[in-house]
Amino acid sequence: MKLASPVEAAAQVRSRDSLAIPLGPGQPPDFLHALGERDDFEDLTVFGALLVGAFRIFTRPGVQLLSGFFGPVERGLRDGGHDVRFVPADFRRFAEIARQMAPRVMATAATPPDENGLCSLSLHAGATVEELHRCGRDPDRLLVVEANSQLPRTLGLPPEHLHALHVDEIDLLVEADREVVALPDLPPTEVEKVIARHAAAFIRDGCTLQTGIGGVPNAVATLLAEGPGGDYGVHSEMFTTGLMRLHRAGKITNARKGWNDGVSIATFAMGTRELYDWLDGAGRESVRFLPAGLVNDPALISRNRALISINGALSVDLVGQLVADEVGGRQHSGIGGHEDFVTGAAFSEGGRSLICLPSTARVGGEVISRIVRAFPPGTCVTTPRHQVDVIITEYGAAELSGLTNAQRRAALTAIAHPDFRDALRP
Repeated sequence: MKLASPVEAAAQVRSRDSLAIPLGPGQPPDFLHALGERDDFEDLTVFGALLVGAFRIFTRPGVQLLSGFFGPVERGLRDGGHDVRFVPADFRRFAEIARQMAPRVMATAATPPDENGLCSLSLHAGATVEELHRCGRDPDRLLVVEANSQLPRTLGLPPEHLHALHVDEIDLLVEADREVVALPDLPPTEVEKVIARHAAAFIRDGCTLQTGIGGVPNAVATLLAEGPGGDYGVHSEMFTTGLMRLHRAGKITNARKGWNDGVSIATFAMGTRELYDWLDGAGRESVRFLPAGLVNDPALISRNRALISINGALSVDLVGQLVADEVGGRQHSGIGGHEDFVTGAAFSEGGRSLICLPSTARVGGEVISRIVRAFPPGTCVTTPRHQVDVIITEYGAAELSGLTNAQRRAALTAIAHPDFRDALRP
């Protein structure tokens, strides 16, 4: 291992090269900002997902970003005319894409080394862990680790899943002291609160929870934290501030999950600074981080008892097909673990998959229905109709599993906004 400044590390990237970075909180900001100071790239391909900063490198000529999940930064870069392209893949397949790409350079954020020389991968196990280790073993490749003293030191499930890199694997160690990107803890809207109450009706004592990001999962977590139930487990792609609150309220025991009892399982975490401090302290032993290939494997998801999956969508048609990553034919986000958890919950004993969305959206000053008769030709469906279990809006829940197409149309029309129901009926 060699200590290097961000500029020194960035100088080791060739003008024609390939680089991979983890999703979101696993990204090394100082290294990426230093790369952006260069303007000599001829053909640099970067594979990543959900950028957490407006990195200048992706505005440079000769640089192409292949993203598996768009966030606001990717959308802004695309709209600005820069070379940002979407790679259709669910989260667990990112590992295979990284292996096939075998980028010469890999860069990740981590904690500073501990007394054993281990740098915890902190907020992200995700899909790049195995490729980081392969990169570190290969003398012809370059592994850059940005060791940020403000990242929480988190744990995996050793010995097989250490969730750390040893200093002997690292080529260049960049020391950093940078505030970690946090998500605002926004209060749910009244519509989100109503949707959350409908969703909470499906959650029983002792079930295992998976929640996504947003107002509805946050509102569900609040209801459960304040309610009488409990003895829940957690198996979730993302660990959130809401799930931390459930832990603090004594509602999470992980006693009856069936797979990795005793601990909450996640593959990455994003939330408030309060969440990160808790993961670095009281919550460290309670939450364990594993690669996405395990956490998002439907076969392993299904081994959890009564897994309740709570996710969102942008739109649903009258037979139950879901669009969760495109708006008007343009890439908006990504596939993530959407279908994995819908599938896994279906085969979990007592499991249910809940897709929650407001009944309407405002587009260009016009209110439109999110429940539509049919999608326009060319629409990319995120999750097919035969996988979908329950759709929830503020007007109730439509339980679709086992229903015919005609029954599905009636059930979904009943939970559409009243102003649009007549247009949805035959």
